[in-house]
Amino acid sequence: MKIIKVTSHILQYDMPEQLGYSQQYYAKRSAHLVEVETDDGITGWGECFGPGNIAIANKSIVENVIQPMILGDDPMDRDVIWHKVYNLMRDHGQKGMPMQSLSGVDIALWDIAGKVAKLPLYKLIGGAHRKDISVYGYGMMLRPEPIEQLISRFADEAAAIKDMGFSATKMKIGMGPKDDIRLAETVRYSVGDDFRFMADANHCYTTSDAFYVGRALDELGAYWFEEPIAPEDLDGYRELRQGLKVNISGGEAEFNRWGWRGLLEARGLDIAQPEVCALGGISEYLRVLALCHAHFTPVVNHVWGSAIAVATNMHLLMAMPDLPGGLHPWEPMLEFDTTDNKFRDELLTTPLDIQSQVKQNGGRVVAPVGDGLGVEPDRDFIRHYKIH
Repeated sequence: MKIIKVTSHILQYDMPEQLGYSQQYYAKRSAHLVEVETDDGITGWGECFGPGNIAIANKSIVENVIQPMILGDDPMDRDVIWHKVYNLMRDHGQKGMPMQSLSGVDIALWDIAGKVAKLPLYKLIGGAHRKDISVYGYGMMLRPEPIEQLISRFADEAAAIKDMGFSATKMKIGMGPKDDIRLAETVRYSVGDDFRFMADANHCYTTSDAFYVGRALDELGAYWFEEPIAPEDLDGYRELRQGLKVNISGGEAEFNRWGWRGLLEARGLDIAQPEVCALGGISEYLRVLALCHAHFTPVVNHVWGSAIAVATNMHLLMAMPDLPGGLHPWEPMLEFDTTDNKFRDELLTTPLDIQSQVKQNGGRVVAPVGDGLGVEPDRDFIRHYKIH
């Protein structure tokens, strides 16, 4: 069996309303799917992290840089392919967009391997450590509106997410320390004292401002404080972890085992959040997961993107060992974006239907059981939304 073609599909549509986080507002939803075809007629699907113009740039890396390196290779030699591509690109970037591009290709190769073996991805990795997965719903995105309006909106959205049946919720912050504390207080009041909530700053604070907000999150009983400061500031992460009670989480902007080694050795994270569609794909994710567990750092995957990314993460969470083990182990959660996302809800011939599962199953879902990722994109849908 040989690889005969690698194609990027960049999808985009206008969202019903403008959303944002601490770094920007955006009005379009995009996704970057990767399709790997073989001469046996088996096709694998993957996804690259990165929206908008980043996705368009990554398409060129996938098709014009990586594709020529792997045409004619056996797709079952995915680790050989991973190291060949990484070694040939490493002089031009061990992080960032080259790794995002490699991630989508690698995920597609794992999908092919599962289809060849006639096994779901979690079985191919080593089996399921749990029969279903807890899901948290995130929403409460920032919008360009007065803070009083945001506060009212956050109160309604937090209550709605809890009513949907999710096991926890996550909010965005980034309006400034004092206003962010008001938003967090609103969410805590809206969901009640016995419901987990998390706050995601998308690295907008200085260390001193992060301490200011973090102490308020301590008092509110927040479960974690995500990306409080710049991902490069490893000393700052360690100081925050030592000085705050709230769990410090992060890692979505870190890449490959070498980047993660430094992050974990800095001892700045209570919870690691690797992004499989960015750090190097499933092959590298499994190495990063082993590193995290070797440092006794629990993992809750960062999840962003289409149904391909969501399905991939469902399998990875099923196959993640307990840390630590026991009768009542700590368990990871699947991140689920509750805002409008046609590329998650309408892309597949058979939808994942996560929100219905969450409502019916006490905040839990099961992974697809078909071969590989267990999902099949609708090609008519792809043609309709494809821009590149």
